Amino acid sequence: MSETITVRPARGEDVAAIDGLFLRTFPEPAEAHLVRDLCIDGDIVLMLVATEDDGTVVGSIAFSRMAVEVNGKSVPSVALAPVAVDRDYRKQGIAEALIQAGLERLEQEGVVLCFVLGEPDYYGRFGFAADVASGFESPYAGDYFMATPLQGGLIPCGVRGRADHAPAFARLGQSE
Repeated sequence: MSETITVRPARGEDVAAIDGLFLRTFPEPAEAHLVRDLCIDGDIVLMLVATEDDGTVVGSIAFSRMAVEVNGKSVPSVALAPVAVDRDYRKQGIAEALIQAGLERLEQEGVVLCFVLGEPDYYGRFGFAADVASGFESPYAGDYFMATPLQGGLIPCGVRGRADHAPAFARLGQSE
């Protein structure tokens, strides 16, 4: 990652830049709408941005609240989605820096599990695995539904429970 890139929590003045980034980065506006809906619903737990020295937002990542239960007990959990890096800044380690910084901060804040819907080869580098998520009932269950245990792996593989994303995920892709 370039030495001129800084990863920090998003601030109010970053909203328009984050929205523009997600609109530019993905072929459809669904991810930008997801972030907006998560914010409006109050389900964002952590939003980080990667910025140039001049404050230009070149990357962003969102972590949102999830309702996760194991043996009938609530487990502090989040979903990672989405992550975006401006095209001109890709392949410089910015997405990796955003993911690592997010996971470290969430662990410090007591989050036990982080789920993601994504490419196993990519997210596997950060400890996400389908076998960790496979014991959870979810409409997204499958090979691309993965989780990584935080807090030193308090949740072993094979646990059974339920994992519900924030309501905005169910609206993802629905026409407005």
